[in-house]
Amino acid sequence: MKKTGFLHDEKYLLHETGSHHPERPERLSAIYNGIEEADFLNTLTLLNASRADQKWIEVVHNIKYILRFEEACLYGMPEFDYPDNQMCRESFDIAFLAVGGILNAIKHVMEGKIDNAFCAVRPPGHHAETGNAMGFCYFNNVAVAARYLQNEWGVKRVGIVDFDVHHGNGTQHIFEHDPSVFYYSIHEHPSFSFPGTGREFEKGTGEGEGFTLNSPVLPGQGDREYKKLMEKDLFPAFYDYKPEVIIASTGFDAHIDDDMSGISLSTEGYSWVMERIVDMADKCSDGKLISVLEGGYCLRRLPELAKNHVEILMGK
Repeated sequence: MKKTGFLHDEKYLLHETGSHHPERPERLSAIYNGIEEADFLNTLTLLNASRADQKWIEVVHNIKYILRFEEACLYGMPEFDYPDNQMCRESFDIAFLAVGGILNAIKHVMEGKIDNAFCAVRPPGHHAETGNAMGFCYFNNVAVAARYLQNEWGVKRVGIVDFDVHHGNGTQHIFEHDPSVFYYSIHEHPSFSFPGTGREFEKGTGEGEGFTLNSPVLPGQGDREYKKLMEKDLFPAFYDYKPEVIIASTGFDAHIDDDMSGISLSTEGYSWVMERIVDMADKCSDGKLISVLEGGYCLRRLPELAKNHVEILMGK
């Protein structure tokens, strides 16, 4: 079995988004309950959240944006930049805790204390741009994580696999000029889904051309199409690129029971996706894999999906 870290902190529940918002605290409670009921907590390495040093946020987000976000929370503004970014006074501090917890998980992986980790954090991050909040996201957690790996640990090639059902526009835009980070996303086709980016012809620009890869999926498709596209696109590209560390933007919202998309990925399909990513990390990255929660909104399905996700990371 692998040594797997699990990042969970009840402070993440303090980011309040309103009773009718899909990205609500109960998501993390459902995920924790699934892992607890599977009796995994005694086997996992439990990781703590701590506030990130602002210098790590600044490697991705400009200081004016950070201060604007802080000011909005201090004034008690109920939303930020767009109406779907609901928040509360604590949201700024919790966003710092989300990043800090992920960086702590990475530190444990890079020091060899654990092999991989699942970071059950909120708010999510992959829609956040350098100077704008979008799609429930404020700081781009995985983008900061990639820069932390490079700047603190000297990692030359980072691979990001994004299987949230929505395209990670923020992550793609942050790295589209940069060949040192390979961004891959499989998601519902942008003609039918937020945020409207992530078409096949988006492959990066300048020196980064060829290091962005998108696999859009039409509504109604599921396991079969995911297997076909990932076998065709992701695995050949990453086996050639050989990332030293892989970060997964993990979204459970492509599940057939999640009403945030028209994609029909089954529970078994999700297990296949994660099994193949873990196998790829073993072969390319010495097993170094950090999974970071993005979306997933079906509260009755999240416990099962999280339990399976962690079980695969553990190699059980």
